[in-house]
Amino acid sequence: MRYISQMLPRSDDWSTRHSVLTTARRTAALINALTDDRPDPAAVADVLRDYGEADPIDLTTRDVARMRAAAALLRHVFAAAHTDDAAAALNRLLRDHTGQLRLTSHGGSTLWHPHLDHDDNAPWDAWLLASSCMALTVLLWDHQRPPGRICASPSCDNVFITQGSGPERRYCSRRCATRERVAAHRRAHSPGQPGTRPASSAGPSTSTDPAQPRGPRIGP
Repeated sequence: MRYISQMLPRSDDWSTRHSVLTTARRTAALINALTDDRPDPAAVADVLRDYGEADPIDLTTRDVARMRAAAALLRHVFAAAHTDDAAAALNRLLRDHTGQLRLTSHGGSTLWHPHLDHDDNAPWDAWLLASSCMALTVLLWDHQRPPGRICASPSCDNVFITQGSGPERRYCSRRCATRERVAAHRRAHSPGQPGTRPASSAGPSTSTDPAQPRGPRIGP
């Protein structure tokens, strides 16, 4: 079950850790951690800690397997290229896998906040789907564009949140962006590519070697 804080947190600290954008980024990080065929429960627990969950986090292999199934459903939202497609994917998840919108303070142990799962002690997979759908829905509503995407690198399946300052990202990390830039540069300058030519065909020789035969002289 999810960890429920036993102390009422400071308002500003709690709001930062549970903001819509932070929750959406946690969703992306969990989807990436759950991509493997058999995710390590310890690695998944580490992601939860990174985003504010406190120990003890007791994840079983069954918990993680069910979270992996939930992550596969959420990946459809990140795969949507257009806003309408992302909205349709979220509407399906909201219809089939979440409860009614409600407010909870977990018995007074947290600030009041919205939930879409059926119970405060819902299993991890239901919590992941509900909290993720809430955050991704608000981001799409607020920005009127897909809330995330899958990395454009052919060798990477990671998802990431696109909301933020600056131009829209195509890659999940600088590492992937740099690797693809280097690969594109090498392809553009490899032999046989249009616009390139081997050194042996670089034009007529300008050698002044006296052994080199010369053409007829023109003029006086």
